[in-house]
Amino acid sequence: GRSLRSVQTMIQYILLFSRQGKVRLQKWYQALTLKEKKKIQRELVSSVLSRRSKMCNILEYRDVKVVYKRYASLYFCAAIEPEDNELITLEIIHRYVELLDKYFGSVCELDIIFNFEKAYYILDELLVGGELQESSKKNITRAITAQDMLQESDEQTRLLEEYNLM
Repeated sequence: GRSLRSVQTMIQYILLFSRQGKVRLQKWYQALTLKEKKKIQRELVSSVLSRRSKMCNILEYRDVKVVYKRYASLYFCAAIEPEDNELITLEIIHRYVELLDKYFGSVCELDIIFNFEKAYYILDELLVGGELQESSKKNITRAITAQDMLQESDEQTRLLEEYNLM
């Protein structure tokens, strides 16, 4: 079989939002003005939330295809080129959710709200410039663990210096 990496999909942007329509995370891989981003958020969140649960997880929006999946109270939404593969995009979304689950132990909306920098970091380990950078969960988890250890080490050093113990 072919790996996730062998078929390149270009993601234009990713939005995570709640059932109430609150955007919890957004990552843009194309240059857009703040006004355009707000308009896309408003229209897309409204479109996805108004769809019935039995409807297809793919919709056409402007000049892109939007692939989304709901996990618990969060919608994970990715915009791709019309010719890109929707199933690979769903798989990338699922991989991101698996990584979040592994890190947070069953991720929930509050994890994203209170640890958004970690959610972005995990996303940045998975995708670079809208393309899959690393498909191995093990390698991404290793990178996240190394970054956490580095952060803790920096924090300990800072505290020791602050109390003149170093």
